[in-house]
Amino acid sequence: MKNVKRLSVLALTITLLTGFNSVAQTKMVGGAEMYPTKNIVENAGNSKEHTTLVAAVKAADLVETLQGKGPFTVFAPTNAAFDKLPKGTVDNLLKEENKAQLQAVLTYHVVGGKWTAKDLMKKIKKDGGKSTIKTVNGETLTAWMEGKSVKITDNAGNTAMVTIANVMQSNGVIHVIDTVLLP
Repeated sequence: MKNVKRLSVLALTITLLTGFNSVAQTKMVGGAEMYPTKNIVENAGNSKEHTTLVAAVKAADLVETLQGKGPFTVFAPTNAAFDKLPKGTVDNLLKEENKAQLQAVLTYHVVGGKWTAKDLMKKIKKDGGKSTIKTVNGETLTAWMEGKSVKITDNAGNTAMVTIANVMQSNGVIHVIDTVLLP
């Protein structure tokens, strides 16, 4: 009988630990939980810090793509990152006649595959401190480390810091960044 009780306690413990593990994968971004069972667009749409990004994705007709199977790695600029751009830039990009330019900017923030922070750091180390990453739009970003922070530099010389890493999605991963990257 003692063995049965021990097995029951062990089974309950494993169940609780497994449940806690899946809860730990859920991260808070912009005041909302980001569920690993939802796709990139579903989660980003709930973040109060990503309303500009979501509006841009809609204006660029990229919703369906980013809801696709993927996997994708998205470097997701916050509203504050968009606010750092020169006045009128976002409004100009959101105009219908500038859709191709908006698509180029947004797809510059997307990399094919699922690149966790650990994967990025390993690649940076392997490549001698800086690593080039090809984006979905065909241009490159440079990933590097400053202390324990992952930084991403674009072709224009702008540098973004990953402020929240490894926000897991059903179709990839999001890394929240503090600067808009420009091709």
